[in-house]
Amino acid sequence: MVSSGPLTRENILAGAVLMSLGEAWRLWGVATAGTVTRRRSRNVQSLVAHGPFAWSRNPLYVGNFLIWMGVIALSGVLWFLPIAVALFALEYFYIVRYEEGVLESIFGQTYLDYKARTPRWIPRPPAGGSAGEFRWAEAWKSEISTFLQYIAIISLLIWKSRLG
Repeated sequence: MVSSGPLTRENILAGAVLMSLGEAWRLWGVATAGTVTRRRSRNVQSLVAHGPFAWSRNPLYVGNFLIWMGVIALSGVLWFLPIAVALFALEYFYIVRYEEGVLESIFGQTYLDYKARTPRWIPRPPAGGSAGEFRWAEAWKSEISTFLQYIAIISLLIWKSRLG
């Protein structure tokens, strides 16, 4: 069994910062696009290109990546970082490829223009701003299960560190 590393102040701080940034980015993405982003569907009504979607085409996945890195930092199992990056890349390569194909088939040139000006992964401030509608209450409600997962993960790490 792989054990966690020491629960140090540095691990806690790094993990908390990465997880908080990741969840904030995810939450902004869900508030922008709505909860439809949380399920696979070809029933896409509009191309969302404001908020974090003006910064990156995949803000929820960027948020997920930061959260993953935060959990690893918190656990102290830093040797797992390159493996997690590789697993993340493999998993999201196929998801993003599928989703981009769907969006291109639905929105055509509008999506291609968006794709040309918006980076896939590394967020970049948009040239023209990113104003639009945000549904914060819906986003918070949608993320409740995610928050419960954080509590479970953190509780297990604390429990394990106290055992020895």
